[in-house]
Amino acid sequence: MSNAADAFKASWSYPTQILFGPGRIKNLAKACEALGMKRPMLVTDPGLAGLPMVKDAISANEAAGLPTTLFSDVKPNPVGRNVEAGVAVYKESKNDGVIAFGGGSALDAGKAIALMSGQTLPIWDFEDVGDNWKSVDPDGVAPIVAVPTTAGTGSEVGRASVILDEDTHTKKIIFHPRMLPSTVISDPALTVGLPAHITAATGMDALAHCLEAYCAPGFHPMAEGIAVEGIRLVKDWLPTAVNEGDNIEARSCMMAAASMGATAFQKGLGAIHSLSHPIGALYDTHHGLTNAVVMPYVLDFNRPVIEGKMGRLAAWLDLPNPSFEAVQKWILDLRKEMSIPHSLKDLGIDDEKATDICEMAAVDPTAPTNPVPLTPANLRQMFDAALAGTVA
Repeated sequence: MSNAADAFKASWSYPTQILFGPGRIKNLAKACEALGMKRPMLVTDPGLAGLPMVKDAISANEAAGLPTTLFSDVKPNPVGRNVEAGVAVYKESKNDGVIAFGGGSALDAGKAIALMSGQTLPIWDFEDVGDNWKSVDPDGVAPIVAVPTTAGTGSEVGRASVILDEDTHTKKIIFHPRMLPSTVISDPALTVGLPAHITAATGMDALAHCLEAYCAPGFHPMAEGIAVEGIRLVKDWLPTAVNEGDNIEARSCMMAAASMGATAFQKGLGAIHSLSHPIGALYDTHHGLTNAVVMPYVLDFNRPVIEGKMGRLAAWLDLPNPSFEAVQKWILDLRKEMSIPHSLKDLGIDDEKATDICEMAAVDPTAPTNPVPLTPANLRQMFDAALAGTVA
């Protein structure tokens, strides 16, 4: 077979059952019961734990005969000890399933707790490197229902969690196919109270996922189609979601865009995430916000390879004078409209750890699918441009 034919060989898979729409949270108890849960654990973050949406979900479960344990010891960038603590509570409480409820941190932590609830090896043995995932005992992965309360990470339709290894100060992607939640309850009404700045940052995370998936090399037309429609939803609805937080149509479209981004990025990500992961690990920055800051500088670097695709994307988005410049201008204007910092310096980052960041970024699991091969040296070019705020 020729090399040209080989380029069209690929393996594709798509997500799970999604109960979508305002009010669908009322289906939580039935979703748990359908997976055989009798004593679920609800994993969320400290900020959500005391809010009515969590209290109401637990009360509804208990009214349905499903006593539910609450676990909320989860950091904004979840760490290994959060997962360990969750597993300990899960076992002590004799839980039999996980409800991952919240933003990306809670979803990632909940999925990791479900994975580790029945394993004997340490979590870092399951880092998404080579075939590490085959070391997982699949029968030891607890069933998962995911309930996203932000529209950004798309972790609800993902087979992995990003967990910070505090010993090495690196974010590691923990992967296994059974980490994909069996049921997702996407209720946009749960996102209505999200503050504008969090709506903006998480929405830009969804954009980063769609944009990098679209630009990643490889043959995956289904992922590309989902990615470009996800980008269009962000363009049409993110400003409204930020400025009119109670607009349920905008909230619904952004929640769909977030799930679409995470569905599409099985095709790959790139240097936006490769840089964002170590920056977040070393400076504890918000992941979506960091993605938003570095985005235009990575696009500039990748331009020689992606320029044609950007022209097609600009036409789909109905931008004036469809071109790379049109997409870049739209992104820069969108960031400005939503008060996204223009540079890493504006985000509170300096160059003290630049060498470490770029070396870590070069070996990040998202690096191999950047359109241009990455090295510490060219990552430093992007980092320096992002630090200074220099857009070509």
